[in-house]
Amino acid sequence: MNLIVPPARVAFIGMGVMGAAMAANIMKAGFALTVSTRSKAKADALLAAGAEWAPTAQDAADGAACVCLCVPDTPDVEAVLFGDEGVVHGAAPGTVVIDFSTIAAAASADFAKRMAERGIILLDSPVSGGPQGAIDGTLTCMVGGADAGFSAARQVFDAVGRTITLLGPAGSGQVCKSANQLMIVSAMQAVAEALAMGRKAGLDPALMRQALLGGSARSFVLENHAKRMLERNFKPGFRAELMRKDMRLALGAVRENGVFAPATALAAQMMEAVVNSGRGGDDCASLGALVAELSGIRD
Repeated sequence: MNLIVPPARVAFIGMGVMGAAMAANIMKAGFALTVSTRSKAKADALLAAGAEWAPTAQDAADGAACVCLCVPDTPDVEAVLFGDEGVVHGAAPGTVVIDFSTIAAAASADFAKRMAERGIILLDSPVSGGPQGAIDGTLTCMVGGADAGFSAARQVFDAVGRTITLLGPAGSGQVCKSANQLMIVSAMQAVAEALAMGRKAGLDPALMRQALLGGSARSFVLENHAKRMLERNFKPGFRAELMRKDMRLALGAVRENGVFAPATALAAQMMEAVVNSGRGGDDCASLGALVAELSGIRD
């Protein structure tokens, strides 16, 4: 199929923190950009920079060579794709749709099958790298779907990501993202427990972290999330309530694949506890505050 290269039109649906930044980088790469979102005000900066506005997903897809979306959860993706004014009603056969949302793998596979019946290629491509990665265009894109669509849309992926991997058929990207999230939360739990242990034993936790960064325990979580825990800086980069949703998806993935996964089960329960303790709007690193509280540490 034809390659999607600038100045081809790309539509982007969903102007949250991640979506707006990704859409901006797609426009910077030279693509013509159409945007659509429930709250038009979230698209003001992009519209001022030259993007076009579409009131519905159907309108956004009309005339676009590639349609991207980044919305919160599985029902949102289904509504954007197949609702009364969804992408499926506006996209022409041969259109490549990239779903950057994090949703259930089985649903992604089903959505791709339904889109294929209309001649539309759907790729699932959940991302990792957070808001800063979205701004910098350095996200990790975990892609599932047809190789032809992936190859055709490569320059769109290059506009938003640095590590871009086609992992297999539809749904594969979502499985990989569940692996990513269960590893992060499990590591955060271990780091939170280690810092609490150090504090209760009388160690300076900042010095303890510094020492651990020099050894085999060094990790992204120790570098970044532990720093947030120590500074009690829980301004959301990635909200705990979203991580809870992702861990519910991870639980579903390990169950569907028959995996013995006690670490995933514990990590998922801890994210339930974080949200139920009133921290759902805080950064997911607030897991550290909950572990400290349960350990009897009072700041």
